Amino acid sequence: MKTRKQQFGDLEPRYSFALNPHEGTRCSKCPNCEKLTYPRKFPLLLHIEDFGFIVLGKTCRYCSKCELIIAHQDELESTLTQMMILAGKPEIIGNKYLVIGTVDRKHWKNHLDNPSNMKESLKNTADFKKYFDIHFDPGGWSKND
Repeated sequence: MKTRKQQFGDLEPRYSFALNPHEGTRCSKCPNCEKLTYPRKFPLLLHIEDFGFIVLGKTCRYCSKCELIIAHQDELESTLTQMMILAGKPEIIGNKYLVIGTVDRKHWKNHLDNPSNMKESLKNTADFKKYFDIHFDPGGWSKND
């Protein structure tokens, strides 16, 4: 009998995810296959420490071949900062967060007009299959030590 890995959402895991911490690098090519990436909007489920869960529609870089979503950390954190200010929760700014997975697009669009509870959102959430770290080497000349 095959045991299923613990997962958060009820849908089958989908996509891989990478959070790009490098402000000057925008990942126009996939770090795995070198294929061009393109912008695509995803409804991401996040958990923010001392706040809870939110579903955020975020445009990310996407590689269809690898099914890899690349979110730029500076853009994501800027959006979260604006959301916390508008929500009247400035004390939450800078708290740790985790991008858990994607929410079904149809549920997300319906949720925008008719907010549902978190339990309903989890039924429509797919965890990420895998998380990747992005490392950037700018190249060029360097000293031999």
